[in-house]
Amino acid sequence: MIRIEVPLGSRTYPVIVGKAALHELPAVIPEDVSRIAVVTQEGIEASIETGISSNIHFIPDGEEAKRLSVVEGLCSNFARQGLTRRDLVIGVGGGVVTDVAGFAASIYHRGVRVIHVPTTLLGQIDAAIGGKTGVNLDEGKNLVGAFWQPNAVVCDTSLLSSLPPREFRSGLGELAKYHFLGGEQLDSLPMDERIAACVQIKADVVASDEREGGDRALLNYGHTLAHALEVEGQFDLRHGEAVAIGIEYAALVAYEIGRIDQAKLDEHRRVLDAYELPRQLPPGSDAGQVMELFTRDKKAIDGLTFVLDGPNGLEVVPNVPEKVLREVLTRM
Repeated sequence: MIRIEVPLGSRTYPVIVGKAALHELPAVIPEDVSRIAVVTQEGIEASIETGISSNIHFIPDGEEAKRLSVVEGLCSNFARQGLTRRDLVIGVGGGVVTDVAGFAASIYHRGVRVIHVPTTLLGQIDAAIGGKTGVNLDEGKNLVGAFWQPNAVVCDTSLLSSLPPREFRSGLGELAKYHFLGGEQLDSLPMDERIAACVQIKADVVASDEREGGDRALLNYGHTLAHALEVEGQFDLRHGEAVAIGIEYAALVAYEIGRIDQAKLDEHRRVLDAYELPRQLPPGSDAGQVMELFTRDKKAIDGLTFVLDGPNGLEVVPNVPEKVLREVLTRM
């Protein structure tokens, strides 16, 4: 079992990674909890045994769950259950579940404790860690949310064996970005250690910039185009698939404006191809609509802003020329 700390002073919490990590769950539940609200989706195979009175609350599948109406329904269910500020929410599922459960926990009674049990690769290496929660609006992804750190994250890697191949591959899209965030040796690690290495990278970034005022934005590598594609295409893409296309796009933009050379561009493609991830825009993508969605990105404060690779590694680059962004889009 591998234990990584997310060091946030009095709010420091553990991320436990390994096969049968669920056995560690009772040990990380605060002693004064008397009720637990488990938030999950139908069909998720994870047995949660705590010995504490629990209610299970199901939310819809997929991105349809990331709606304010779903969060309102959860909070009403918490109230009917009698959940108090001393009690606990446990999110069991992929990134959608941990986003929604975490957001509901952050606003119910102005904040109740939450533990995440991510059951997907994407959730274990990224979505469940770091305290970012949120839901979508028609205008874009994750535009409403809160920073709400969990008490613990339990990553039972044995749960990954039951994932459909496409869902597992989606997680590889998020894993790919870590190769460019200091994870150059990820290829050589067994999967449990690879997951733990990604968690450690994210924990270090979150510890230095919890609320995304600086370096934490680097974790959004590939996400500007990814979020635009997910909205523009009505979520026909899995999130990790969209991120992979976004990484290819960001590498091409960096190459076009002289931040990286051909060898670095080829390295991006090697990583994406090794994980059998898509690099092309999905058929029917509307470049004009994608460009419009770029302007709604949370990083777009100083013009069109992207995380791009360069001589000093990944950096947040403001005012990327619109002409370059559009030309690269039309060539993908």
